Order: sequence, then C-alpha cells, then structure tokens
Amino acid sequence: MKAKRVFRKVIDKIRLLSRKDRESYLLLYSILGFVPSSLKPYKMAMTHSSQVVGSGRKLVCNERLEFLGDAVLSSVTADFLYSNFRKEREGFLSKSRSNLVCRERLNELAVEIGLDRVVRACGADNHHNSYIYGNALEALIGAIYIDKGYKYCRRFLLERVFSKLDNIDSVVRNDKNFKSRIIEWAQKHHRQIVFTVVKEEQRKEGAYFVSEVSVDGEPFGRGEGFSKRESQQNAAEAALKKIP
Repeated sequence: MKAKRVFRKVIDKIRLLSRKDRESYLLLYSILGFVPSSLKPYKMAMTHSSQVVGSGRKLVCNERLEFLGDAVLSSVTADFLYSNFRKEREGFLSKSRSNLVCRERLNELAVEIGLDRVVRACGADNHHNSYIYGNALEALIGAIYIDKGYKYCRRFLLERVFSKLDNIDSVVRNDKNFKSRIIEWAQKHHRQIVFTVVKEEQRKEGAYFVSEVSVDGEPFGRGEGFSKRESQQNAAEAALKKIP
C-alpha cells in the first residue's frame, strides 16, 4: 500500500508538468498532497463573499462549500475520535469533537497548512478575530468531497491537518468552546445567563456583530466578530476571565 502511494505521487508530479495552470495546481498540490481533477471547486472554496457582488454572490463564493465541508469534517472527526478513544463514552466524544473543530482551532490549522496564502478576500488581514481561514478550510473540505469523495477528505484531514497537532490527546481535552463553558458554569451555580447582540453593522468585508453576555442581568463581557457565533464566543471568553 505504501509503495502504491509513493508511485501515485510520482505519477501526480509528472502529470502536473503538463497542466496549463501549472502554478495553481502546484500550490494546491503542496496543500492537499494530491492533484485536483479540476481547479473550479477549489477556486470557489478560496473565494470569500467579500470578493463577490451582486444577487448571485452566494453561488460563486465559498459559503455553500463551507456548509458541505462542515458536515464532512464532523463525520471524519467523529470517525477519528471513535477509533482512537475506544474506552471513552459518548459525552466525551461529543465534547472532544467540538474542541477539535472549534473555530479558533480551525483557523489556526488553516494558517498552518498555508490557506492564508491563497484565500481571496477584501481586507482579510484586517479582520478583527476573524475566522475567515477556518471557514475556508471547511470550504476546501467541501471542494475535496465534490472533486474526490469522502476517502480523500479523510486522508487529507488525517495526514495534512490533524497531523499538525502536537498532542492530539491534549487538544481534545482543551475546551475552547467558551460559550458552552460559561453556560455550564451558570447552570452549575444557578445563575441566569443571557447573550445579546448589542450592535450589528454592514462593512465592506460583510456583516459585523458586537455581542454582550450578562449574568443575572449584569453585563459581564463583550465580544466582536464577523458572525454572531464569533462575537458571542469572544464575549463568553471575556466573561470567563472575570469568574474566579
């Protein structure tokens, strides 16, 4: 099996030399580890909505691929955790999946594999706590699924993404879902917690939100982001720092 894979990589590199868009294919090959059948879904995966205008923008940016990739990512991650943590129960596996594919982690992993070099977005480098690269990673998984199928998605995630994590056991036990953590804290201590979007505006890059989390009616933390989920996570993180 190993010899077959090595042989396949040699053939892939030879095929790359005959491609018209050789540079684009080479860049994707360095990220994916295989030669795409077509550049089309991958170009779409790397196109943020801020790059597209008009009524058909959702059909040519990466939002639909992000939706598909999120589902495939969840499936592969569940498979991975089920196989590697055989003695753990359902509750641990569910929480570990959330820890492994949370927005902060996906963003870090996306940059680690080089997606920040190829994502096309207006002002991407100036986004405040933006998860644009993590979202692009999900879209990339969706593109792989369309181009090559589930098997290639699984191989890409295990060999090219999860392999970047130094200690997988430590990662799955490190909970970065701040909103979930503060809700658990509130339930444990019989406190009332409410998340509120206090500001929403439209910027060139897209919708921008400011959220506030209150505990027993008192403001406890604020957060900002290019999605409600991101702003609430940041608000929850700020609030957790105030809890003894």
